[in-house]
Amino acid sequence: MFRNGTLAVAFGLFLAAPAFAGWQSEISQADAGRLEKIAEARTQGLAEAQGAAPADLSVIRSIMAVRSVPASSARLEGLWRCRQMKLGGVTPAIVYTWFSCRISVQDGIMKFEKINGSARTAGMLYPESGSLVYLGAMSVKDEPKHAYSGNRASAGAVTTPDDQVGVLSLLADGRAKLELPYPVQESVFDIIELKR
Repeated sequence: MFRNGTLAVAFGLFLAAPAFAGWQSEISQADAGRLEKIAEARTQGLAEAQGAAPADLSVIRSIMAVRSVPASSARLEGLWRCRQMKLGGVTPAIVYTWFSCRISVQDGIMKFEKINGSARTAGMLYPESGSLVYLGAMSVKDEPKHAYSGNRASAGAVTTPDDQVGVLSLLADGRAKLELPYPVQESVFDIIELKR
């Protein structure tokens, strides 16, 4: 679904269905819009990243150049080294240092967590056409872990600054990437690279 620009078509079919299952019943309308525009956000973020430092641009290109392969919990579960890349927006691009992430399965539910560093990320992963849809939230290390607000955004807001949506893909070289379109703050497109 997430290859060759077919996400928007398939996503439209999900929205037309009378009842949703999994991530479709959890996602807010605003976040559904962000997810539907993942290809647009990727293109814009990569274009703005062309002004980044050569070393950062090389890292970004290395993760984006590798093709995706079908993902499964067996291949993804466990501890990973991970680093975040922010493309576009406030600066052309920033590539952060390595931290630790974990993908786990608890009671049949797959979860993603960035477990150290000052900014933490955590959420659910939902299988979808060989990749996984991510619905999560960001928190700062001294805060309680935030949960994805989805259809329950607080105080009448359509989204919260902490909510994240994206697509996690397993790559042919054994790495994985989590792509986050149009984050609410700072950037146009975020990537979290995962490496064993």
